[in-house]
Amino acid sequence: MSNAPLMPKATAVWLVDNTALTFDQVAEFTKMHPLEIRAIADGDAAQGIKGMDPISTGQLSREEIEKGEADPDYRLKLGESKVILPSPAKKKGPRYTPVSRRHERPSAILWLVRSHPELKDSQIMRLVGTTKTTIASVRDRTHWNASTLTPMDPVTLGLCSQIELDFEVQRAAKEKPAATQYGGATLLPASETTRKEAEHEIATTTEKQRDDMNVDAVFAKLKTIGGKKAEDE
Repeated sequence: MSNAPLMPKATAVWLVDNTALTFDQVAEFTKMHPLEIRAIADGDAAQGIKGMDPISTGQLSREEIEKGEADPDYRLKLGESKVILPSPAKKKGPRYTPVSRRHERPSAILWLVRSHPELKDSQIMRLVGTTKTTIASVRDRTHWNASTLTPMDPVTLGLCSQIELDFEVQRAAKEKPAATQYGGATLLPASETTRKEAEHEIATTTEKQRDDMNVDAVFAKLKTIGGKKAEDE
């Protein structure tokens, strides 16, 4: 329930014309200034405004008015209105951008694409109030004004607030975590170094055994050749 009655000025006109309430009481009830109520009573303000009866709308009862007329310090209590106003329906669609700012949207899109590549097209559309076709043309440099576009922060341009931009960036970071960057050389774990040393020792031993076998084979062959030469002599 609102703290002020429906059509405050029209209600004030009716109370001034039809009750003996003080200016302060009427001003307190209608949330207006006492001097403005005095101007209404003097005919200097609200000329041509038809008074609205707050009793018929259920915002004020006859008993409340009588209490106020009997006690100048009494403050009228606003009742629940019988008139039910429908709540305005929220329109879903792209963000409205003033005409004076619309030509700056491609520059803002270019800034978002370069500074925050993790943002999705739907997020850019919410921030800037543009279309997916325009975003694609800016990305591909096929926009009709691509040669003269300059990246500009949408917050500076007034197309969105810093809170909205930070919210979309944080959401994109959660959905698509950044790749781990190279942080410099690190030591290998003990399992890797121990395994490599063991493999190296085995390879060295095997190679040494192979060399020993080759040496023995050469000497055996030389002995055979030497024995044959002795028999021939």
